[in-house]
Amino acid sequence: MPVEIFAYCTHRQPPPIEFPHEPVFIRDDATPGFSDHLIKLVTDLFESAGESISPALYALCRHVQRTNVLVAFKVDGEHLEAIAPWAWDSNAILFLPDRSIRDPNGAKLYDPDSQGPDPDAQIPFLPDARQRKAQSELQLRNRLINTPETLPPVVSELEVTMRPPDEVAWRMLALFIVAVRAESLASGKPIPTEALREKSPLAFQGLSPWEQQFLQSESPDSQDVVAAGWRYEALAALQWACQLQPTLPFPDAICDVPETARRMIAQSERELIESIQLRPTDQILDGLDLNFRLLWAAREAIQKQQTPPAGLEGGVITERQHALNWLTCFEHADWDDVDIPS
Repeated sequence: MPVEIFAYCTHRQPPPIEFPHEPVFIRDDATPGFSDHLIKLVTDLFESAGESISPALYALCRHVQRTNVLVAFKVDGEHLEAIAPWAWDSNAILFLPDRSIRDPNGAKLYDPDSQGPDPDAQIPFLPDARQRKAQSELQLRNRLINTPETLPPVVSELEVTMRPPDEVAWRMLALFIVAVRAESLASGKPIPTEALREKSPLAFQGLSPWEQQFLQSESPDSQDVVAAGWRYEALAALQWACQLQPTLPFPDAICDVPETARRMIAQSERELIESIQLRPTDQILDGLDLNFRLLWAAREAIQKQQTPPAGLEGGVITERQHALNWLTCFEHADWDDVDIPS
């Protein structure tokens, strides 16, 4: 009797299935209700765990959240083993009729009865993501920064969806105007919002709801002023991603604010929007993976009330992660809603 299998693939373009099977359907972001289905599935998995969410279940849910394509098919029992190579290439986890969730080799990642995974079960990651993780770990060890082996790779080149260049340009304009306003407030010489609007009208078209509220306030809360001032770091990270800065320096000091500002006024807003180009995706993901591990190291030091290793500046790392997570469409969140887990 054929077994119906649902393969949750994070690969944007899974390879064709070459083993004997009966196709059922293929769904992706263009399918109505696709995102809602993934959200409900993650919610159900979390609820099944009650108050105790294990690292294994959390990793499983992260995979589901990153799913780009859902492939359903039926296969005879004699061909089940043939699924593994395709599932590895597709970076897929497999939902079976017994409600278990399997890795590409068929090991249980989730059992509805025990909820625990098999000892040899593993969340799949594509080769370039694994290589990027190893490269980051080597760089960190050379700086005497240790991170746990269990920290997963970040998204692969074959999985990621990048923001369009013009959308990134609009975001940079918004970040710049917010940071300038915050800097003026912190200095005790506030620049009126209307003066900023007159100087940079397009920037006001790209503001997030939080940014709109911040700029509309005559006397923002001091914490909001500090938070907005840190946006120079997010801006600098996006400038690097758009090839406006040659390097992303090691985060042991704040960015060069005057230079970051100079790059924003070196051309008109319209010229920036029309000319911006992202650097190669692999370079952006290299920066994302390294920063993700630095974020863990900085937060671990704070939690243990220790001095961060290698002089890490946690605020810089956090802002970079916010910017790079947004750029790579992490959880498909808008700017104000971007999560920064470590």
